[in-house]
Amino acid sequence: MLISSQFDSGNIEVVKAIEASDIRLKIRKDNQSDFYQWFHFRVSGVEDTPCKLTIENAGGAAYTDGWKDYKVCASYDRESWFRVDTAFDGETLSWECTPDQDFIYFSYFAPYSQERHADLVADAAQSPLVRTSVLGHTLDGQDMDLIELGYGPEGRKKIWLQARQHPGETMAEWWMEGALDYLLDLDNPVARKLLEKAHFYIVPNMNPDGSARGHLRTNAAGANLNREWNIATMDRSPEVYLVREKMAETGCDFHMDVHGDEGLPYNFIAGFEGIPSLKDRQMELIEMFQNILEKLSPDFQQEHGYDEDKPGEADLSMCTNYVAEAHGCLAMTLEMPFKDNADLPDPDYGWSPERCRHLARACMDTLHRMIDEL
Repeated sequence: MLISSQFDSGNIEVVKAIEASDIRLKIRKDNQSDFYQWFHFRVSGVEDTPCKLTIENAGGAAYTDGWKDYKVCASYDRESWFRVDTAFDGETLSWECTPDQDFIYFSYFAPYSQERHADLVADAAQSPLVRTSVLGHTLDGQDMDLIELGYGPEGRKKIWLQARQHPGETMAEWWMEGALDYLLDLDNPVARKLLEKAHFYIVPNMNPDGSARGHLRTNAAGANLNREWNIATMDRSPEVYLVREKMAETGCDFHMDVHGDEGLPYNFIAGFEGIPSLKDRQMELIEMFQNILEKLSPDFQQEHGYDEDKPGEADLSMCTNYVAEAHGCLAMTLEMPFKDNADLPDPDYGWSPERCRHLARACMDTLHRMIDEL
């Protein structure tokens, strides 16, 4: 038996693995940070062998509410990720299985690899509607990829989409894959109309370093990128600095920052209610977007979400607040679950990459219905 995580986004430490019936593990912290919760590893040599795996330090993870009613993701082929019943006792997270094959992968959520990211950018670049560029480089020297879609008359709306400020929230890049597939389908009349009216600026992965390192929430320097927007520097958070400066150059009429929430088993939107310069029109637009999306997608709801900031008390280091304040536009954070959508559960797969992609398409349909209002 062998347990390994020395691969893209891998994260686990072996405490004890003498017997498959008692595998003891720990999650490694993000570099220069106390955050941890993301794990991704492979167990080999266990075909037809009853296994019990226990993560001993789960009780100290960043969001322990995330373990309640959670089911671990597992895969043999790294394409299809199914769920395994999982128990949390307040200190440890554990699950049991008897693999059908020699090896099996486990992960906090379905991983989105750097290789798949490279394929996503390369595939998009084949379209005549697309221009790709590199905004700059991360602290580990990785490219910050920007995908631009649609060319035509001046004056079109500037639409910004970005994902994975928090690298462990891989559902965000699965969502981005769905959005790009939808927008680049030349037979899709909604996409064609959107691209007539809008110029898209898309950052599929805001945190390549954290993604490769197997981090939950931070970049290579231990910076939480969603707390850097009004203080970003090239020395600590170049990812935010580069995107923020490009956005200042292009302008922004609509911004969506795509995330995942560890604890809440719902899809919801968080807004910018506490920004100092809040306009009534901004509030009308975010309400309009949510109402349309709720009608288009049974996976979206408005009952459950985050508490709103009080007037003037928004944290401008957070992306949505910063963009709404700096550009006076409609900005929002889309949150998806690590667990399942409690309103429409799937016991076998939970919230999955496929459902992320479907929600992205519904979001693009919603944008189409209200783009003239921006």
